[in-house]
Amino acid sequence: MYIQTNEMKKQLLITGCILIFTVVKGQDIDPFPLIDLHVHLKGDLTIEEAILKSGKDNVQYGIAANCGIGFPIQHDYQIDSFVNAMKQYPQFYLGMQAEGREWVDIFSDESLKKFDYVFTDALTFTDAKGRRNRIWLKEETWIDDEEQFMDYYVDVIVKILDTEPIDIYVNPTYLPEQMADRYSYFWNGERMDRVIDAALKNNVAIEINNRFKIPSAAFVSKARQAGVKFTIGTNNINKNFPRPEYAIGIIRECNLTEEDFFIPGKNK
Repeated sequence: MYIQTNEMKKQLLITGCILIFTVVKGQDIDPFPLIDLHVHLKGDLTIEEAILKSGKDNVQYGIAANCGIGFPIQHDYQIDSFVNAMKQYPQFYLGMQAEGREWVDIFSDESLKKFDYVFTDALTFTDAKGRRNRIWLKEETWIDDEEQFMDYYVDVIVKILDTEPIDIYVNPTYLPEQMADRYSYFWNGERMDRVIDAALKNNVAIEINNRFKIPSAAFVSKARQAGVKFTIGTNNINKNFPRPEYAIGIIRECNLTEEDFFIPGKNK
């Protein structure tokens, strides 16, 4: 009996140590419950895979539909089928990714209200010469002069934040391929301030994007000091995306708390 009791104590001690390690490790990884509001059912990521991955990674998801010209949803009447299908999965938030600048003329206010939140980016715009830019594609990005391009691009972002009915601005501070290696040069203090001021004025949250690892800690620190809210987002192309480690790193480096994050309401 003495031997059995000691053995039991030993096992309890080991189990307790494992539990303590697990809790401490979990706290070290996740400062608070994580929500990734920029997940797409595309590539090989099915709704079933999203359920499994969300549970495995311990990250709640917002499933976003791409809405705009050339995307799966291009008309109001197509929204209901998506929204109704997603009602079977109440564990997910439901987001609308508004594509291109013409989306505001395509979708009604009533359609927007069927989503829990609406977001867009500035990766698609028409420049001063009338050329349609899609700046994640090298062959569809027009840069005659980098400084002029950057100034125009910031003007576009500010206009989006001022005029488009969105909750979140995503893929923030993205740069075309030929400029991306000089991020700090192009995103100087003045340009950051213009975007941050517009986001604050219009109550638009700014995404911390895990795929592109943007915006920088310097941008996030400025935005936090100004009072801007944030979200976490991935913008995946398939099911092979990691936990939001970039966002976690930014959260720790910039001392962000759960109160610094925008959380959408359900059934907006």
